[in-house]
Amino acid sequence: MFQIERTDSANDDFKALVKLLDEELTVRDGADHPFYDQFNKLDRIKYVVVAYLEEEPVGCGAIKAFDAGIMEIKRMYVKPTLRGRGIAVALLQELEKWSSELGVKACILETGVNQPEAISLYKKCKYQIRENFGPYAGVEKSICFQKNLV
Repeated sequence: MFQIERTDSANDDFKALVKLLDEELTVRDGADHPFYDQFNKLDRIKYVVVAYLEEEPVGCGAIKAFDAGIMEIKRMYVKPTLRGRGIAVALLQELEKWSSELGVKACILETGVNQPEAISLYKKCKYQIRENFGPYAGVEKSICFQKNLV
């Protein structure tokens, strides 16, 4: 069984998982990776969750303030060999719970067409496709989602 801990972006386990995430996204996004990477800096992220399996960090996610009453889900990742075990769903639920505790009414996120597993996860967790927001407006390879928490 895995456990989820709340932390912040200074957490070494989170940083190590994000490094693996970025390596995977560099391959998936190809030439588009530098565009997306500029929006994923850790210095703006305060709220982080890390999943542990037998004390080994195996997945992560984060939220950052986007607008009044809205948090943006960022840096979702589960090690490939452990996908399909409910870790990503549990991470996402913990981020939603934390967002609610902070008085947030909705969570938004961006993922890409080259990440079909992520798209499936968000649909499974009742996120709705919405108009692309912020820097992703007009970006054809981006898909944005929203879930109201109330």
